[in-house]
Amino acid sequence: MRQLLAQSAHPRTGLRSVSPWPTVLSGAAALAAAMGVGRFAYTPIMPLMHAQAGMSDSLGASLATANYLGYLAGALLGMAVPALLRSTVALRAGLLVLAASLALMPLTHEGGAWWALRLIAGAASALVFMIATSAMLAGLAAHPEHMTGWAFGGVGAGIALSGMTVVAVQQAGSWQTAWLACAVLTVLLTVAAWRLVPRQEDAAASGATAPAERPRTRRWFAALLASYLLEGIGYIIAGTFLVAALQQGAPGWIGSGAWIVVGLVALPSCALWMRLARRMSRPALLTISLSLQAVGIALPALADGSVSALAAAVLFGATFMGVSTMSLAIGTHLRIPRAIALLTTGYSLGQILGPLLAAPLLHNGYHDALLLGAALVLAAALAAAACCIRFPHHLAHHTPAA
Repeated sequence: MRQLLAQSAHPRTGLRSVSPWPTVLSGAAALAAAMGVGRFAYTPIMPLMHAQAGMSDSLGASLATANYLGYLAGALLGMAVPALLRSTVALRAGLLVLAASLALMPLTHEGGAWWALRLIAGAASALVFMIATSAMLAGLAAHPEHMTGWAFGGVGAGIALSGMTVVAVQQAGSWQTAWLACAVLTVLLTVAAWRLVPRQEDAAASGATAPAERPRTRRWFAALLASYLLEGIGYIIAGTFLVAALQQGAPGWIGSGAWIVVGLVALPSCALWMRLARRMSRPALLTISLSLQAVGIALPALADGSVSALAAAVLFGATFMGVSTMSLAIGTHLRIPRAIALLTTGYSLGQILGPLLAAPLLHNGYHDALLLGAALVLAAALAAAACCIRFPHHLAHHTPAA
C-alpha cells in the first residue's frame, strides 16, 4: 500500500500513477450501504409501517433508539478491537449482516424482533463506516482532497437511492416490499464495495507514531470531540423530525420528497467542502458548515412554506456529511490514536442523547425540538471555532489513525 501511495504521490518519477477511482467508488458504495440505506432507509419507511403495519409511535421511536444503540455498540467494538478496522473479513461480514437485517424486517410483525434487527443493523453500520473510512483516508492520502469528498458522498447517494426506492415502492407495494427492495439495494452496493481493502498497519508506521514522538495535539482534539458530540445530538434531532416537520409545513412533493432532496444535495457536498479546504483551514470550514446547518434546522421552526422547506432540506443536505468528512479528516491529521473510532463513539452517544432531550418538547409539534437541535449545532460550531485557535496545520505526513 505504501508503495502504491508513493507512486501516486510522485507522478514525475516515471512510476505508473495509481488511479484513485477504484477506492473512491468502492468506498462510496460501502458508505451508501452502511449509512444511506442501512441507517436512513428507516426514515421514509417508518410512515408506511405506521399506516400499514399498525406500528405505534412509541415503537417507532424505540426502533430508532435501537439503531442508535447498535451504532454505539459497533463504535465501541471498533475502539476496543482496533484490528477489526483493518479487517477485510469484518468489512464484508458487516455488509452482509446489514443486508440480512433489512431482508428479515418484513418477515415478522413482532416489535421485539424488529428492535433486535435494528440494533444489529446499527452495529453493522458503525463497523462498516469506520473500516471504510479508515481505508479511504489511507488509500486516498496521496490524491487531491476532493477525491475523499466524493467517496463520502456515497452517504448522500445511498440516502437518495433508498428514498427513491421507497417512494417508487409505496405507489404499488407495501412496507414489506420497501424493506426487501432496500435489502436488494444493499446487496448491490455490497458487490460494488467488495474489493475495498482496509489499510494494513506495518511495523515502520507503528514505530514512527510511537507515543513519545507524537505531537501534542490533545487540546485541539478535545475541542473537536466536543463539537462532534454536540453535532451528533443536534443532527439526529433534525434527522429524526425534520422530514415530518416539513411535511406539516409544506404542501405537495416538497414535504414528501424532502429526504430525497437531502440525499441529492449531500452527494456532491463533501467534494465541494474538501475543495474549499485547499484554500481555507478545515477547522474554519467546519465552523462555517455547522453554522449553516444550524440555520437550516431552525428554518422550518421559524417559517412555514415551500421556500423555507426547500432551503432547510438543501442546507441540511449540504452540510451534514461535510461536517463528518472534515471532522474525521481533522482528527486523523491530529494523529490521535484511534481517532476515527473515538469520534464515531462521541457522535453515536450524541445520537442517543438527542431524542431523549427532544422528547419533552414534542407536545406542541416539532418546532421546539428543531430549535433545540439548531442551538446544539450552533454550540458545536463554537467548539469548532475554539479548535481554530493556533491550529497545527503543518504536521509531518503520516498514516491515518484508525
